[in-house]
Amino acid sequence: MGRVSRKLKIGLTYDLRDDYLEEGFGLEETAEFDLPDTIAAIEKVILDNGFVADRIGNIKSLIRRLARGDRWNLVFNIAEGLYGFGREAQVPAVLDAYNIPYTFSDPLGHAITLHKGITKRILRDAGIPTPDFFVVNDEKDVDEISLPFPVFAKPVAEGTGKGINALSKISHRKNLKKICKHLLKTFRQPVLVETYLPGREFTVGILGTGREARAIGALEVVLKPHAEQNAYSYENKEHYDTLVEYILVQDAEAEKAMDIALRVWRVLDLKDAGRIDLRSDSEGIPHFLEVNSLAGLNPVRSDLPILCSKIGMSYHQLITTIMMSALQRAKESFPKKPV
Repeated sequence: MGRVSRKLKIGLTYDLRDDYLEEGFGLEETAEFDLPDTIAAIEKVILDNGFVADRIGNIKSLIRRLARGDRWNLVFNIAEGLYGFGREAQVPAVLDAYNIPYTFSDPLGHAITLHKGITKRILRDAGIPTPDFFVVNDEKDVDEISLPFPVFAKPVAEGTGKGINALSKISHRKNLKKICKHLLKTFRQPVLVETYLPGREFTVGILGTGREARAIGALEVVLKPHAEQNAYSYENKEHYDTLVEYILVQDAEAEKAMDIALRVWRVLDLKDAGRIDLRSDSEGIPHFLEVNSLAGLNPVRSDLPILCSKIGMSYHQLITTIMMSALQRAKESFPKKPV
């Protein structure tokens, strides 16, 4: 890197889980937020690349810093937000207003992909296989569902397995209303009900943007015998080290999953890096489940870094690749200085 690049000031926006726990939020409510070692690991890569690192914190901290005149050449954004369907889009939207470039997708990409029902409608129209589904906005909607059983129910706008457990696979209509009622009340958002697929489950890592994007590999998510079955649930993700086995796979079914994931990424115009989850039907055809446009980046426990380690890509390489992708986009899209 040249001398100019070494002077770049990289801000870090994030939601620290401990902060929200101290405010009284629960473990599952804060499941998507970051641990201190994640922030430290990303910061170390920024520093190792010769950049200046500046911890900003959550959106409220960002707004205070902007108001007092602070600016950055790039913001490494992993802030998930707390409220609303636009929660992952909030930091990018604020940064756009100040013409400050950032890592990962823009507000439109984050807002669309957080709502699983909207995402599936767009991808279905693009010809990408996804399980048939119904979005339940209130309890009365359950009577309109005509999907064959079994079905799978989960909150429409959550990640990290929140709201998913062994009861999420539903085999009888009498249980469907009960589960939907519970999810509506607990998460205060619609419920996605979709046809349950009995096949293998994959998570595919994506790096890059547009034509430069590539699928770097597919992990098969295998639940151990004592794990919650039929679902990559919150409990299974929290205790992944004893309940889940991640297997790097390169067979024909996995290759198909990677092809579909890359199509998803490009249709949704997502940026820099992320993860796409798929599950196969009874004939071995992978179907899109959901996309993670802000994939977890804990160097030990997050799926994307786990995948990278299995293909021989170090954590340093992963974070550097993300930054370089964002800086290239900044060069192309943000020709003016930050305001």
